[in-house]
Amino acid sequence: MARSCRSFVPLIAIVGTLLAGCAGISPTAEPRQILAPSGKLRVGLYPGSPTSTIRDAATGESKGVGFDLGKEMARRLGVPFEPVVFPKNAEVLAAVKSGEVDVTFTNATAERARDMDFTPPFLDVEKSYLVPGDSRIATLADLDKPGIKVGVSAGSSTQVELSSVLKHVQIVLAPTLKGAIEMLSQRKIDAFATNKAILFEMSDQLPGSRVLSGRWGLEHFSVGIPKGRDSGMPWVKQFVADATADGAVHSAVARAGIRGTVKPLAAP
Repeated sequence: MARSCRSFVPLIAIVGTLLAGCAGISPTAEPRQILAPSGKLRVGLYPGSPTSTIRDAATGESKGVGFDLGKEMARRLGVPFEPVVFPKNAEVLAAVKSGEVDVTFTNATAERARDMDFTPPFLDVEKSYLVPGDSRIATLADLDKPGIKVGVSAGSSTQVELSSVLKHVQIVLAPTLKGAIEMLSQRKIDAFATNKAILFEMSDQLPGSRVLSGRWGLEHFSVGIPKGRDSGMPWVKQFVADATADGAVHSAVARAGIRGTVKPLAAP
C-alpha cells in the first residue's frame, strides 16, 4: 500500500506545477509578458500636468514626462504604446491598483506604495501655491491664517500632506485641474497647492496669477507598476537608470517645459 501511495507523488507534483503555471506568470517569462500582459503597454495618464500629459499649444501634439517616458518604455520593451487618459490622477492610481493600466509615472508616497511597486525616484519637483494676480498673499508664510481657502486636487498626495503643513486654513477639494483654475478665477479659493510643474502650467492659463517662491515640500517622481509583477521590476529599474543616463528623462522634462525641478538630471 505504501508503494502505491508513493506512485502518486510524481503525478501530484506535475499537476501542482501545471496549476501554479496557470495561476500566475512564470518566473522565467520575458519582461514584456510580465509588464505588458495584454500585448500593449497601457500607460496611465491625466491631462493638465506636464509630469503626466499636456497638449502642445502650437502643434496640438501630446507630450509630458509620463507620456514621453511611457512611449519610450514601450519602445524599449518592444510592445505598442497605449496611453490611457483619465480625468484626474486619483483615477490613474486606482487603475494601476486594479491592473487596468500597466504603468504610471507619479509621486511615490508610502500610501501609494501599498497599492503599487515603485522604482527609485528619477525626478524631484518642488511644491508651492498658485494665487490670483490681485492676491495679498505674497509669501508662503502669508497663507496659514484663518479664513483662507486653499484648493487641492481630490485624492492627491497634496490633500494628505497639506493638513500637516497648514493648521489654520480651510482645504477645498477641486475635482480636476481645469476645475481648480475656474475656482481660482472665480475667487472660490485663495490659493491652489500642488507641485510647481502643474502650478506654472495653470498660471499660463490664468493671466496675472503667481506661483509663490520657495517650497513647502517635494514630489518624488518614480515609475509605478501593479502589485504582483515583481519579477518585472529589475527591468523597470534598469529602464529608469538607462533613461536617466542616456538623456531620455532630460529630453522628456525639457519637452514638457517643466519648471520647479530641483533634482539634477543627466544631460543628453
